[in-house]
Amino acid sequence: MKRYLTLFLLFWVLTTAFAQVVGKNIVVTVTPDHQDWNYKVGEEASFQVRVLRSGTLVDQVEVDYEAGPEMYPTVVRKNVILKDGTMSWKGKLTHPGFYRLKVTAHVNGNQYAGLCTVGFSPERIQPATQCPANFDEFWSTALHNARKLDLDPHLSFLSDCSTKDVNVYEVSFINDRPNGRIFGILCVPTKEGRYPALLRVPGAGVRPYSGDIWTASQGAITLEIGIHGIPVTMPQPVYDELYKGGLDGYYDVNLENPDKNYYKRVVVGAVRAVDYIASLSQWNGQCIGVTGSSQGGFLSLAVAALDKRISFMAAVHDAMCDYESELNKVAGGWPHYFYWDPSPSKQRIDGARYYDGVNFARRISCPSWFSFGYNDEVVPPTSSYGVYNVVNAQKTLSVYPLTGHYWFQEQWDEWENWLLMQMKINH
Repeated sequence: MKRYLTLFLLFWVLTTAFAQVVGKNIVVTVTPDHQDWNYKVGEEASFQVRVLRSGTLVDQVEVDYEAGPEMYPTVVRKNVILKDGTMSWKGKLTHPGFYRLKVTAHVNGNQYAGLCTVGFSPERIQPATQCPANFDEFWSTALHNARKLDLDPHLSFLSDCSTKDVNVYEVSFINDRPNGRIFGILCVPTKEGRYPALLRVPGAGVRPYSGDIWTASQGAITLEIGIHGIPVTMPQPVYDELYKGGLDGYYDVNLENPDKNYYKRVVVGAVRAVDYIASLSQWNGQCIGVTGSSQGGFLSLAVAALDKRISFMAAVHDAMCDYESELNKVAGGWPHYFYWDPSPSKQRIDGARYYDGVNFARRISCPSWFSFGYNDEVVPPTSSYGVYNVVNAQKTLSVYPLTGHYWFQEQWDEWENWLLMQMKINH
């Protein structure tokens, strides 16, 4: 009896551990007739919609749909009945950009959405953002003033996180004021030597960080930073409370005043992270890159533009780019300042230009890798493609059209492999 009870408990533990919710039984698919999801301006794109339950079509299903330029649909329909669970649609653009068809099915009181976003001559997209005449002076002065302060680095060894191959530390150093610090997780190979380095800059939000131990284990120094000037190893509920409290809406603080904008200390702090890496005796003095996604994509652009020691840059669905296009009802980047406020003051428009990824992208000179998805509803491909188009340095574009504001495993692997290649690491 005891043996059977043990086997039962073991079976229960295993099934509980490995059983999980994966996907949905009802799926809305929207597919284009071009495999690469791209068309020339003036061509007509054809879309096929299918509402499926257990892989088969759902009869008499009710749907809503909208179609047109992304974020600015020109067609909106509600409560349409699809007799056999399918519908066809055609659309086109007369100018470079992206066209989106989004369909939401209503089944048993639940909603299931699918979308498809196609490009029309996306290689011709140009951002609307203008650059302040004193842009370079503004950032040069900000960095000069910050660098008057000693980094005063503090290291705390994290034995529970460290491995036989990698020493892991929580680190902090002075940012742009005597008592203002940047915190992060530093990972250094245990084997004595001098290594290339990688700075990882974060997406939006408030959270703890654990560092890039894997890349460090391959033979690189890695530093993953937070941006809010608080330790990065506290319990998650602490960050949740901060995000609901004092850091709520941090991305829109003092947009109209470049000197007091929340992101001024963030951008400066990210560059100071390069200063810190360069101070390490284990750095090889030659190779240092920066990478991030979303908000981290913007910060990657900024760091690569402002610090010529950066030897490579990789940005995935880069946010905070081309805000001004939304003044012309063209999709711009998160956080969409002028989508929600279509009649902003001149001060807000002028202030945003100092923090627009487009103006940093124009100043990048190192090899760069870009990747994003066409179905991204947070960072529209219109803004991401526009940024890519203005980069004049050696660059690589890897598009995964089906993705939204996330990445596929293959995309992650390609991203990581490109970073290792730039650091001349074989794995």
